[in-house]
Amino acid sequence: MPRRLDHLVVCVHDLAQAALDWQRLGFNLTPTGVHPFGTSNRLAMFGNNFLELLAITDPAAVPPASPDRFSFAAHNRNFLGANEGMSMLALHSDDAHADAARFKAEHVSAYAPFDFGRDAVLPGGGTARVAFSLAFATATAMPGIAFFTCQQRHPPELFWKPEYQHHPNGALRVVEVVMSAPEPAAHRDFLERVMDNKAELAPGRLTVGERGDRITVLGPSEMARRTPGLAIDTSPRFCAARLAVTDLDATARVLKNNAVGFELTDAVLLVPPAAAHGLALEFVEQETI
Repeated sequence: MPRRLDHLVVCVHDLAQAALDWQRLGFNLTPTGVHPFGTSNRLAMFGNNFLELLAITDPAAVPPASPDRFSFAAHNRNFLGANEGMSMLALHSDDAHADAARFKAEHVSAYAPFDFGRDAVLPGGGTARVAFSLAFATATAMPGIAFFTCQQRHPPELFWKPEYQHHPNGALRVVEVVMSAPEPAAHRDFLERVMDNKAELAPGRLTVGERGDRITVLGPSEMARRTPGLAIDTSPRFCAARLAVTDLDATARVLKNNAVGFELTDAVLLVPPAAAHGLALEFVEQETI
């Protein structure tokens, strides 16, 4: 079954500062969540996916990686050695252990599944235990970034809270992740297997996923056309996230009131990566997706 976008990991040096900056962007964030492996996060939660701001907050607790054990925290620590930005893409899963077995059988990756739990702070101030299972996938042709499927192993109401799902900027959900790569077509097989869907190819472009739940990989010229002025890395990178909003004019007003710079072109409101800790944000109205 084709996979849908679950969440985007945006890796930052200073979680408190990043939270302030993302609140200026009009996002309502959850309280801080603490992982048992040295990282902490705050989430911008939408209807059925979310953005995760993540920082290394306890370096001593970061577990080492091994050929068959992917270390989520070590990956993000290493990512921060170069830049802040989107380090990982998570896809929704109903059975991460089965995903890990399939990834191994299809030679996508050979990592063991990873199970963990943490306390989530509820809107009233209490806590609830939430648990997850992850299945990781990496490619040698995509150094420095990673993918995983994410299964939530708790009642949905413990995680998805209406109080956290309404945002001043009107954001409804992430509908597309944009990557840059020198040769988009070179990543077709890996992304098709991870997304469990067929890709569409066009000159300088690869798209995989359903409408509203897709990854788009752009070559240098197409990337420059879509996000003018964005520095293009020589390795594949996550560059932008497109979010659906209820009213683009209302989104623009929130950003103006908060002194956030943006460009509006062809019904797309673009916030540069410098304002969002390394990830460009594209806001579009829901009906234009």
